[in-house]
Amino acid sequence: MRDDGHDDDGVRRKLRGAAQAHRPDRERMRARIERGMAEGKRPERRSQATRRAVGASWLRVVSATAAVAGVCAVVGYGVAAALRDDEPAPQSVATSTTPPTPTPTPTPGPDRDRTPDAPTRRPSGTPETPPKSPKAPKPPKSSKAPDVPKDVPADRLLWADGSIDPGSSTYWSQSDITVKAEKPLTALTVEVRVAGSGEVADTGNWRSLPEDDFAVSVAERDGFLVYRWTLKPGKTVPVGEHVFAGQFNHPAGKRDAGGDTYAVHAGTADERTVWRGDFA
Repeated sequence: MRDDGHDDDGVRRKLRGAAQAHRPDRERMRARIERGMAEGKRPERRSQATRRAVGASWLRVVSATAAVAGVCAVVGYGVAAALRDDEPAPQSVATSTTPPTPTPTPTPGPDRDRTPDAPTRRPSGTPETPPKSPKAPKPPKSSKAPDVPKDVPADRLLWADGSIDPGSSTYWSQSDITVKAEKPLTALTVEVRVAGSGEVADTGNWRSLPEDDFAVSVAERDGFLVYRWTLKPGKTVPVGEHVFAGQFNHPAGKRDAGGDTYAVHAGTADERTVWRGDFA
């Protein structure tokens, strides 16, 4: 086992303490050097013994100086070694070896050396040309309004008649509207108004034309029981005679149909008309 007084840590502590405690006697060293130099400047008539004494004295000064310098060097080396072990390892810093990109020097050319032309001045009083304003967009052409069928006399398109069906009884009646189309009709509405709302009650209706060609409604309105058949869009009533009938109950006895009325609205693509009548 190593002696604690001679291990590395102990040596470092002793060297560090010696270095810190060492104080060289500079004044004494300087006095010796000056004394030796003063003796060397004496006249040549000194005796040979004197020269030898001076040489020996000078040798002692140099030897002492060398010895002191050697001690300082040894102590300094030991302290430096001890401190170097305690110092952290030096860190390396990476530096880029890429040379900086030189800034290109502009090459003078004919365009660079030429003095820019002075701006052209307008004559005094000459107005500047105003910028052209964009043209306003033209309004879209209005689409042509669809042609409205013109009104014509009723007998030009149809003929109609209203009557009480002969099969009516004292408790039940059927009102018939006969329409004779003079031209194919693209629009047709037949309406029957039976007077005595509250006293008459609907029991059904029918028409001689296809059932799917018409929309049918029955309602009480303004004191009348109203039946209405309306031709559906895209359907056509052919030329000929057609019947529309509304059926209803009423109080017992022979019923007076003098207050009942009907109206037929008919039309084609170019013409339209209305036929109105009663059951007198």
